[in-house]
Amino acid sequence: MKKKRTLARQLIRGSYKLDLIISAIIPAFNEEERIVKTLLAVKKVDIISKIYVIDDGSKDNTAIEVSTLEDILLIKNPENRGKGKALSIGINAAIDSSDIIVLLDGDLEESAIEAIKLIKPILNNEADVTIAKFPPAKKKGGFGLVKKLAKYGVYMKTKVKLDTVLSGQRAFKKDVIKSINYNYEGFEIELAMTIDILNKGYIIKEVEVNMKHNETGRNIKDFLHRGKQFYHIAKTLINRNFINN
Repeated sequence: MKKKRTLARQLIRGSYKLDLIISAIIPAFNEEERIVKTLLAVKKVDIISKIYVIDDGSKDNTAIEVSTLEDILLIKNPENRGKGKALSIGINAAIDSSDIIVLLDGDLEESAIEAIKLIKPILNNEADVTIAKFPPAKKKGGFGLVKKLAKYGVYMKTKVKLDTVLSGQRAFKKDVIKSINYNYEGFEIELAMTIDILNKGYIIKEVEVNMKHNETGRNIKDFLHRGKQFYHIAKTLINRNFINN
């Protein structure tokens, strides 16, 4: 505990609270090759107090790999229910005992240690929510239609311009999570949460990180994946009413 308090003092610089509980929530589906590296990196962020992994009905050995590590809270879904549902299960498990919640993907591997950059602005009270801004992709993916639609949708609903609407790497103050709807399904969760947060007047800060993940390419499977994302995002923007404060 002494080590965690020392780092918290270094980060906050001024008024600070020593006994914050910071929880990381990591949904994982068929991530047996990457999940252990991701978790070991998260464990190096020594101000993170608890790590929750939601195994979303994996068909491989994801849960077995997670169980080889100590101090990981593993929640297993018997079937794949989607990232949105997995995140809501993790948030429900962590929210009452946490002051800050960090959402991370299971495929970040060693770059997950960059989560500290998301936490720091929250501790310094510079923002209510932070979103990771990744470096440019190393390989060609789609044509940017999904990202453009998401950015336009956020601006249309909130009049706020953000670049990283679909990034799943985020940190939240507890009060923010408690005040918004996080029970989304499918690919809509990042977009919908962002709109809800901004419409309630909270401050979002985009933070540049050196994170990496399993990038999609230009094969048929990847294009189908992006098409499904586009459909979910478009449906969300058309059908869902977001409260404007």
